Amino acid sequence: MHIIPAIDLIDGKAVRLTQGDYNQKKEYNARPLEVALQFEGAGLTRLHLVDLDGAKEKRVINWKVLELITSKTSLHVDFGGGVQSDEDLRVVFECGAKQVTGGSIAVKNPDEMERWLSRLGSEKIILGADAKNEKIAVSGWEEGTDVWIYDFLQNWVEKGIKYVISTDVAKDGLLQGPSFDLYRNMQDQFPNLNIIASGGVSNMADIETLADMNVFGVIVGKAIYEGRVTLKELQKISGL
Repeated sequence: MHIIPAIDLIDGKAVRLTQGDYNQKKEYNARPLEVALQFEGAGLTRLHLVDLDGAKEKRVINWKVLELITSKTSLHVDFGGGVQSDEDLRVVFECGAKQVTGGSIAVKNPDEMERWLSRLGSEKIILGADAKNEKIAVSGWEEGTDVWIYDFLQNWVEKGIKYVISTDVAKDGLLQGPSFDLYRNMQDQFPNLNIIASGGVSNMADIETLADMNVFGVIVGKAIYEGRVTLKELQKISGL
């Protein structure tokens, strides 16, 4: 299982929100590169970088931070937040991202997302399937939908998606444990999908449970910043 630390960006700084609420923001580091270098120094190889400004503004904003991190580290960066147009896509890949996550666009402009998938291939595009009560949530979780997550996944698997990041909004930032049942259901229905669990990780036991479930990866954010898990522990479970 891939351990994927997260850096969420507002105003170019590393922050965390609680349940996607921009009013519940906590700043952790004004220099995200320092955080990325710590992850790399611990032997971690991947990074989940989220442009929260971009998610709100519906265009990529924090591309300079992406460019800085990819130029100064060898981390495999997947980037999400505000990627809504061909121009956004071009900027993100030119700035060094290895993969791009499409969430809101997959709901609101699926033809565009499908075109990206066809043009770039399934290794470059990750589906963002964030949910609240198993219904898809978009636009930095500020908007709910009536789209059932499993129907949503079925549609995109048929179109060739191989990777999905799924966050249970109700769990995110609360340090109360991930939605294990959600990921089990996803695995049962879509055994060939590379599922990346996100949201709610509070301790190493949560991570070990997900590892036992054989999900492709787990995104760990607040638990690192709040000292609930250490980089040394993450390094150990990664087998590094």
